[in-house]
Amino acid sequence: MKNEQTPLNILIIGANGGIGRQTVLMALEAGHKVTAMVRSAAKLALTHPNLQVVTGDIWRPETFKQYLAGKDAVISAIGEQMDKPTTLYSAGNANLLMTMKDMGANRAFFISASAIEISPVQPFIVKLATKYIVQRLFGHGYADQRIMERLIKESNINWTIVRPPRLIDKPATGKYRVAINSFLKNCLKISRADVAHFMIHNITNPATYKATVEVAY
Repeated sequence: MKNEQTPLNILIIGANGGIGRQTVLMALEAGHKVTAMVRSAAKLALTHPNLQVVTGDIWRPETFKQYLAGKDAVISAIGEQMDKPTTLYSAGNANLLMTMKDMGANRAFFISASAIEISPVQPFIVKLATKYIVQRLFGHGYADQRIMERLIKESNINWTIVRPPRLIDKPATGKYRVAINSFLKNCLKISRADVAHFMIHNITNPATYKATVEVAY
């Protein structure tokens, strides 16, 4: 198994999004080789000796199958408006899982959300807000993410489902709390950059294999 000091070959899908772009930057900073997949290369104006920007469509596996060859890890950072009906999370990542199986790729991260489930350790007022406000506002997205999580858990790869709370645009701190297959009390916010930090620094951590992880300040 490669350690974190060994450069890894990483495919980041949805690399122009909020978490995706931060993950590209974090991976490059850590010395990894990055293939950043976007639907239009013009949407990711980054250059780096260890970065290859490629085009692909999560709805069409034939457009990204070749990018999975030789990859140590895949990070799915695809995203969609959560307040409208969508199948991007479930069907899009189902395409990815199927193609990973075909190509022999075995390690992946997927972005979900902490609020798809009412945490038993949150304060009562937060539980109420989650159930009656957040889940009603973003119910369409959460419904699809629940299907996505089920599909991921049925796969045979070393997956990690990351469940962040409210995402903010702040620099990475590297200082956050983590709960593996459990819940964080006061799981309220985290920056996109620190979500990226967690993923990049736990690629080869066996404790996160086949695990659902909450990350928050």
